[in-house]
Amino acid sequence: MASAAPVASAIILAAGVGRRLGAAGDLPKILLEFGGRSLLERHLDALYAHGVEDVSITVGYQRHLIEAELCRLGWRDRIELVVNPRYREGSLVSLWAQSDRLREQRSMLLMDGDVLYDERMIGRLLRAPYENALLVDRDVEPGDEPVKLCFRDGRIVDFRKRPEHAHDWYGESVGFFRFSGPMSVALANRCASYMAAGRTELEYEEAIRDLILAEPDRFGAADVSALPWIEIDFEEDVARARHEILPQLSVGVPAL
Repeated sequence: MASAAPVASAIILAAGVGRRLGAAGDLPKILLEFGGRSLLERHLDALYAHGVEDVSITVGYQRHLIEAELCRLGWRDRIELVVNPRYREGSLVSLWAQSDRLREQRSMLLMDGDVLYDERMIGRLLRAPYENALLVDRDVEPGDEPVKLCFRDGRIVDFRKRPEHAHDWYGESVGFFRFSGPMSVALANRCASYMAAGRTELEYEEAIRDLILAEPDRFGAADVSALPWIEIDFEEDVARARHEILPQLSVGVPAL
């Protein structure tokens, strides 16, 4: 079990269109507000609170609104925006757009922008005693929508909405990852291979899955089942975020 290297950089993916959100989908999902603060503001507050101040965001749909929010927050000069003009394709394209940053060979966080969460998740990810780390929630909802992180004999054996490999149990991926410098480069290379093959419809998880299956001993997962969070894909997720998850963030939950 390798020790985690210090992390000072993060990539947030926020380029896509919220097609399944109804009227709320007119905004980039990262600009949805909960408790008077956008998801973008919450992400940056959580990262900065844990010493991660070098942040790059992949933008695309309505990117001028994200830039305006950064200006409002007084953070525009501190954040790099990387434009993905092909934001209507798979999220792998948005990760591939960050290839230059991934190739810097620094330990890196990768995060979905459409998640409302307890900021202690960032601490769990940073402190996880693995070279490369994922977050897993054992309280996974049934069905094909959640991206599943599957385990057998304590090792990760699959990472997909519809797993192919036999496993003892699975949990839901939060969509937050920590990669070592060498693995960040490998991730950039894998994205580039898919792009060269014209597989732009893929989600970025497929590239990560390839790396896990190739070298499973270099990956591990931190359990965040007791911490409140939600990925926001549908209108009902917005309602649940406001009425169920946000109150838990306000009062906190017992530390583990």
